[in-house]
Amino acid sequence: MDTYDVAIIGGGPVGVGLAVELGQRGVRTALVERQTQPVRIPKGQNLTNRTLEHFYFWRCVDELRAARIMPAGYPIGGTTAYGNLMSPYWHSLAGGNAPAGRGPAVQDYFYQRNERLPQYCTEAVLRARLTQLPSVNTLFGWTAEHVEQDAAGANAVIAPSEEGAFYSWSSDTDQQLSREARSSERRQTIRASYIVGCDGGRSLVRESMGIDRGGRNFDQRMVLAVLRSRELHDALKRFPEGTTYRVLKPELQGFWQFFGRIDVGEGFFFHAPVPKDTRPDNYDFLALIRDAAGFDVHAEFDHVGFWDLRVMTASQYSKGRMFIAGDACHQHPPYGGFGLNTGLEDAVNLGWKLAAAVQGWGGQKLLESYGEERRPIFAETADVMIAGGIDRDREWLERYSPEKNREEFERAWAGYPGRGAGMGTSYEPHYEGSAVVTGPPGAACSIHGAYSSAAQAGHHLTPKLLTSGRNVFEELGDGFTLLALDADPRPIEQAAKAANIPLKVIRDTCTGDREAYAAGFVLVRPDQYVAWAANESPADPLGLMCQVTGRTS
Repeated sequence: MDTYDVAIIGGGPVGVGLAVELGQRGVRTALVERQTQPVRIPKGQNLTNRTLEHFYFWRCVDELRAARIMPAGYPIGGTTAYGNLMSPYWHSLAGGNAPAGRGPAVQDYFYQRNERLPQYCTEAVLRARLTQLPSVNTLFGWTAEHVEQDAAGANAVIAPSEEGAFYSWSSDTDQQLSREARSSERRQTIRASYIVGCDGGRSLVRESMGIDRGGRNFDQRMVLAVLRSRELHDALKRFPEGTTYRVLKPELQGFWQFFGRIDVGEGFFFHAPVPKDTRPDNYDFLALIRDAAGFDVHAEFDHVGFWDLRVMTASQYSKGRMFIAGDACHQHPPYGGFGLNTGLEDAVNLGWKLAAAVQGWGGQKLLESYGEERRPIFAETADVMIAGGIDRDREWLERYSPEKNREEFERAWAGYPGRGAGMGTSYEPHYEGSAVVTGPPGAACSIHGAYSSAAQAGHHLTPKLLTSGRNVFEELGDGFTLLALDADPRPIEQAAKAANIPLKVIRDTCTGDREAYAAGFVLVRPDQYVAWAANESPADPLGLMCQVTGRTS
């Protein structure tokens, strides 16, 4: 039986990202993924500024940008139209009004700018990075059939998967795979100290733990079509250059007809509501495209698939020695581009904590903080940004109509906020309420924050220049980092050494850019979130270091 520190079940971008995070920290990791190659369905394209920071620390950000299909610098953002894309009523959300938490509106608060490329390109970059990490064993072409845990670890029974098996975007169907073709003679059991399920909406790992999900089922079938149309590309020149185009219709009750660019030429994907009994062979999808486009566009289809519109969140993100991340935790429509970004943030949050536990300097409370921090973030994102956005659109469309009262509609349309416009600087996920940061009393982990340059416990560190001219993000360590700005770091250094906690100290002055931190001491976690900030040395440095690593003593 092969043994590992961590076994990851599911090697989509979240699973591979977690494997990279662990592999860079020297954690012995097995990655089990049924697909030998990424599936070429263009989903998960809008990567946030924060997500690009992950690729920077994974040492493959340049490779990611080089893998883009869109031209470098092509505007990321989109247009919302009423009725169809030829309507006189439309708003451009390109450039500074990009969806929440990304784009120029938040550029000063992150070390990287956002990017756009198909998920299969992102996966390919991450897979290539894995080949450089000897502590990770990749088992592509294998599927987990059973997982179980005991007090000391967890086992996974794996078997060869059907080569090239296809799965759609739907997190309700992406686990459907013919098991008959698997050879029982080639089954293996792998053992690990921890197992993480990154295995989609029908997660075997989540179901094995007995974790339920709650949320909201909109009872709506959706189509995902991948198509090519030069005519559509030419028609979209009526709008400012951008990457996404959504159509609002009163009869769709707040759901979108939604085009997204794959390239700048003829490649598009398209999401739209369809009747519940729709199949590839009983529906006129070209007519649907023409209805949304507003003219008799011609298109060639490369793929047609379906998914069910629901927003679901797991009741907990871990149990014992097993964890879940990505779609296994949260299922939602691709509205707002939250899915892949949220999943990769799960991977980063969990990865360093598992490494700390394996290496002996992270306690049980640190592992528990993964769900404590990440679950509220998605629960609020789902309620406010995704389901809440559908409700807001439906209510607006029910109230205003050019057929009922054109003058009133045009006044309202002029101020129509859209689901992404104006939210860029109010969507600020933070961990103020986490037990492993020193947040204010009574605080909660939430998406409702305000971007600030000040160093605040539970919030993302803002990149600032050091006296050397380098950015602080270029100097952050793989473990904890202490910024000592005109302050004496020795008590905290000694406490970290005594507790065997990896700590890098950056000494500098509290002048220039760094004044914005408004703190002489800034203790930064391995995921670039602030664990503690103050102007005075802590009264109990060892107690502080034990708190932020989830240890009782």
